[in-house]
Amino acid sequence: MKKLLFLCGAVLLLSGCQERTAYEKAVMEQIKNEQDVKDYKLDPEVVTRCIVDLSSANMGGIFNYDPRRLEAFRSYAKMLTLKDAKNPQQVMEELRTEFGSPKGLAEAHRNYTESTMNCFASLIMSSEEEVSESEQPEQKPADDQTSAPAAQVAPAPSVPVAEK
Repeated sequence: MKKLLFLCGAVLLLSGCQERTAYEKAVMEQIKNEQDVKDYKLDPEVVTRCIVDLSSANMGGIFNYDPRRLEAFRSYAKMLTLKDAKNPQQVMEELRTEFGSPKGLAEAHRNYTESTMNCFASLIMSSEEEVSESEQPEQKPADDQTSAPAAQVAPAPSVPVAEK
């Protein structure tokens, strides 16, 4: 009995990995062609991981290997590869059915788009912060100034100015 339960769990886990991997692959294909990734020199794998993690948090199901989440991964991957389909109209109808309605499909597309924009914004900001930190010169005080506090520095002698 325990072996059977373990075997079923392993099969579910492997199929869950396969569904998530298919979604990650579809996202990666989208990201490779994104101009912002090239302009800001972002790592496509990091962007993909961010988008998958962020968008999957708003998918159906409680955890990654929940059957509803696995179906969502499958449907999201199909949604992202719609333009490569031989019959896009038929795939669009399937997606509307899989997401429950045209509104559900629009909601899934919104989730993916928001996740993409949020990931780009956060990764671009962090890359700009890294660049600005590396460009700032380090200000090191001179050795003779570090030992004497500023209050103990003697004032400059005053030189009388001759009036004509």
